[in-house]
Amino acid sequence: MDRPSAHQILLAWREAIALVEAVYRDTACFPKEETFGLTAQLRRAAVSIPSNVAEGAARNTSGELV
Repeated sequence: MDRPSAHQILLAWREAIALVEAVYRDTACFPKEETFGLTAQLRRAAVSIPSNVAEGAARNTSGELV
């Protein structure tokens, strides 16, 4: 098996992925007329969290470290 990426080791990334799964599960029962409105907005917002964590984990300069 391949070694996990730097971001996959982070608890913040794993928790964010769990949030994405919960948002997708919970929005699945939203009314069909919300598919391109509220549902899509909630899902995009949720997906952006682990994406930002992964992007930050990929940075290698000490000036960008928090």
